[in-house]
Amino acid sequence: MATIRDVAARAGVSVATVSRVLNGNGYVNKETARRVRRAIQELNYRPNMVARGLANRKTGTLAVILPDIKNPFFSELARAVEDTARTGGFTVIFCNSDDLGSREKSYIEVLRQKYIDGIIIASNTLGEADVAYINDNDIPLVVLDRGPGVGDCAVFRAKNADGAKMAVRHLLDAGCRKVAHIAGPEELVTARERLKGYREVAGAFPWFDESLIVPGRFSVEGGKEAVRRLLERHPDVDGIFAGNDLMAIGALKALQRMGIKVPDQVSICGFDGVEMTEWTEPELTTVAQPIYEMGAEATRYLIDRVRGKAEPKAVVELDVRLIQRGSTRRGAD
Repeated sequence: MATIRDVAARAGVSVATVSRVLNGNGYVNKETARRVRRAIQELNYRPNMVARGLANRKTGTLAVILPDIKNPFFSELARAVEDTARTGGFTVIFCNSDDLGSREKSYIEVLRQKYIDGIIIASNTLGEADVAYINDNDIPLVVLDRGPGVGDCAVFRAKNADGAKMAVRHLLDAGCRKVAHIAGPEELVTARERLKGYREVAGAFPWFDESLIVPGRFSVEGGKEAVRRLLERHPDVDGIFAGNDLMAIGALKALQRMGIKVPDQVSICGFDGVEMTEWTEPELTTVAQPIYEMGAEATRYLIDRVRGKAEPKAVVELDVRLIQRGSTRRGAD
């Protein structure tokens, strides 16, 4: 395998000159640069990215820490990050934290030692001290979807409370008289914002009661369990707003197993807009986040941060939209 010294010898230049051509730093006259590039091609030389990273703390690599890669929402985000990073000339390392703060911290420490150029993280445990540690190590950071309440970092997320209000109003407009909410984990900012939006709309009606809110853990199984508990308390519920699409799918399956018709007896609306909401029968109405756009914008911002073209702190909230489908179309064929 050819080395940088082999390239220098073939081109008749110093190793430092080859390094300047590779990194695009410093002056090299055109003819010399052409000789170096020709030698690189003839020898099929591939730069050692680790060695270059040790020299200039740049490796052309971004890291993404996600809480659950099995969740289709995060899978779609991951695809957007990878596509955008590749277009920008970066490779991506993916880390799955399983929503464990200890694992996130372990990943952050390993990535710091690897001279990673920047980190995108979706986390419910990232705190001010963690953000400060990353900043102190001069690692550009972008928090995606799940953002900390404090800390100097950029955050990209959807308008969660607005989307929740949109969902509840849609269920009421569809003819529902009593709307319940299957909530995500209370430690998650996104879940709290969606719960807040639900309360703002539903709380204005005389039928509202806090017992209409049941936890669902952002999972299919959690959605199934929540429906059973909910109907034991309130058998007259005819509308359900689930805090994410996985819980909405679980709720739909549970209702169907109980012999309850959707949407004729109970209407359901989810949140996220993942592709699998089109695979259910009936197809699920959902409040769609611009998942791909969110991941792509966050990645472009991080690349700009790596290149010194963006401020370290920003909050970007993206619009959501309601996609009406069969789970709320009463009387539809």
